[in-house]
Amino acid sequence: MKNCFVAQSGGPTAAINASLAGVIKGVLEHSDFDRIYGSLNGITGILEGRYLDLTDIFQKEETLNLLKRTPAMYLGSCRFKLPKPEDDIQPYQFIFEKFAEMNIGAFFYIGGNDSMDTVDKLSAYGASIGSDIRVIGIPKTIDNDLCATDHTPGFGSAAKYVASSILEISHDTLIYHVKSVTIVEIMGRDAGWLTAASALARNEYSTAPHLIYLPERDFDTEAFLADVSRLLQERDNVIIAVSEGIRDKDGNYISASAGAVDNFGHSQLSGAGKALEYLVQERLHVKVRSVEVNILQRCGGHIASLTDLDESFAQGEFGVTLAGNGETGKMVTLSRTSNTPYAVSYSATAIADIANKVKSVPMEYINAEGNDVTSEMMTYLKPLIQGEPVVDFKDGLPVYLPVAHLV
Repeated sequence: MKNCFVAQSGGPTAAINASLAGVIKGVLEHSDFDRIYGSLNGITGILEGRYLDLTDIFQKEETLNLLKRTPAMYLGSCRFKLPKPEDDIQPYQFIFEKFAEMNIGAFFYIGGNDSMDTVDKLSAYGASIGSDIRVIGIPKTIDNDLCATDHTPGFGSAAKYVASSILEISHDTLIYHVKSVTIVEIMGRDAGWLTAASALARNEYSTAPHLIYLPERDFDTEAFLADVSRLLQERDNVIIAVSEGIRDKDGNYISASAGAVDNFGHSQLSGAGKALEYLVQERLHVKVRSVEVNILQRCGGHIASLTDLDESFAQGEFGVTLAGNGETGKMVTLSRTSNTPYAVSYSATAIADIANKVKSVPMEYINAEGNDVTSEMMTYLKPLIQGEPVVDFKDGLPVYLPVAHLV
């Protein structure tokens, strides 16, 4: 029997631990696997010899269930980019030597686009040396921008948080009989899925958000001001949802920290909402504020989507099934088989077809004016936020699995 390694990487979500729980349960119940080790802080934990033996920690079903509804990352994260093997072979040699030393038969990496880059590189290197170690990607990202899958674990819960927040912001602004503009900046560098989910807040008495701007469409400041001015003539309060990654026709971000990039070369975005706040204030002379939802939308475990948690857990389990069947260099993917009733199926796609690619919002999901979403988008989104997990509370606060090992 072989052992397994699992790690988490990238930004946290309310559902990534559900995927981890699925992997753990899948390994513990699989006849081909014995122990499962968790690398702390992503792939860097293997490189630095920091890991936990998860086998005994999660023998009890109630502990696994608590992990499933605990937000963020039980194993911690990193944003470490593996070099290309031709540039530096040493990390790859070290990792596979460690795998051999610990009798590892499968490695599961739970993460988003950058994490799938790591899966791609490790599986390709393994193939080049004739290794029989299976490398499987388990998807995760609130951005919902991984290709080849209908939607990603973590997105549904973040969408639910964003929509709930917009609804509550609507209640807040409606109390004043004065002209006002509220701009809500939502995460999404290259894809506007999460900002689009703000439309789920609309109901029979509230039409907020009244404008939605996604990075898939060029952002025109003059058209934006005209949109806001028109709505201010019709109503007192205008609520606007904008993606952090909105950019003009020349590809320039509306706001970005000059020259700042992360380890994967992505621009560090901040302040699109604030930039638009100043613009509205200067040009329209109306009460305006901007709200940056920021990290709150990533880890709202108290308002997670049960659908999201259940699917995330299932994708973790399915990843173990793939490895047990001898698959490698694959990412678990999900297909929607029906909207009414909502149903999905699980399969796998070659990681080379996913890594370093972005799934953008289709143009048919965005209205002609580029300031709202269509009914097709609403049909796509609604099933993903359904259901609420049972969250235990102690002293008035939600109970989550302790992470003292990360301190």
